[in-house]
Amino acid sequence: MKIRAGYELSYDCPAPVTMAMAISVHRSREADLLTPQHINVSGGEVARSYVDRYGNVCTLVRAWAGRLVVSADFVISDSGRPDDVNPFAVQHEIADLPDDVLTFLLGSRYCETDRLSDTAWALFGHLPLGWSRVQAVLDFVNRHITFDYQQARSTRSAWEAYQEGVGVCRDYAHLALTFCRCMNIPARYCTGYMGDIGVPDVPPMDFSGWFEVYMGGRWWTCDARHNVQRIGRVLMAVGRDATDVAISNSFGAAFLNGFLVVTEEVR
Repeated sequence: MKIRAGYELSYDCPAPVTMAMAISVHRSREADLLTPQHINVSGGEVARSYVDRYGNVCTLVRAWAGRLVVSADFVISDSGRPDDVNPFAVQHEIADLPDDVLTFLLGSRYCETDRLSDTAWALFGHLPLGWSRVQAVLDFVNRHITFDYQQARSTRSAWEAYQEGVGVCRDYAHLALTFCRCMNIPARYCTGYMGDIGVPDVPPMDFSGWFEVYMGGRWWTCDARHNVQRIGRVLMAVGRDATDVAISNSFGAAFLNGFLVVTEEVR
């Protein structure tokens, strides 16, 4: 299948400012692009692109004082298949994990493994090693958190999501991946496009947050918010948590005033 995806982000900048933006398709999906994902900038310029420590393609944008608009529109090929799942995936011994995977066992800004470890072991420690623990985490978090855009908060951590029982997709992902790390299962945060292809979702479109676990020698997609396999997921960036995959980090004042995301099947 073919998916048209893109965005238009606008900011008010009281003075010139530089922004680091993770707004490109992940390198693992670049071969699927059917048209260029050219980044258009009005009210500024692209300084350069770079690849961060997690393999994400990032862009430095220099904004002038006034209105900055950053946009892209492209078409990408997708298998059209739901997310891969392997109930028989083996959980690795920690000593057998690749070096670059070990960091995804540790706590991070929004994922307090120290505060949630006892809770995780009490909830899931009796289950067999492997995928059954991951699925139990997904089931629990999906039931425990109530989705509510009106109560979204950019500073909410996994511990706070557990205590408050409310949040948006990033909160589901943060809590679930923190539980997995507590159970010695490497887990990393993901962001990207996931529209309403194949499901009766509710607009407006948005970038989505989910996570991946490392088992059986590879990363597997997990989605605690929906807790079902989805079609048309397009990865943009991965990291320890939302800090590493932020759509934009401004090194100065920049106020978001417009946000449009498009992801739809091309028939």
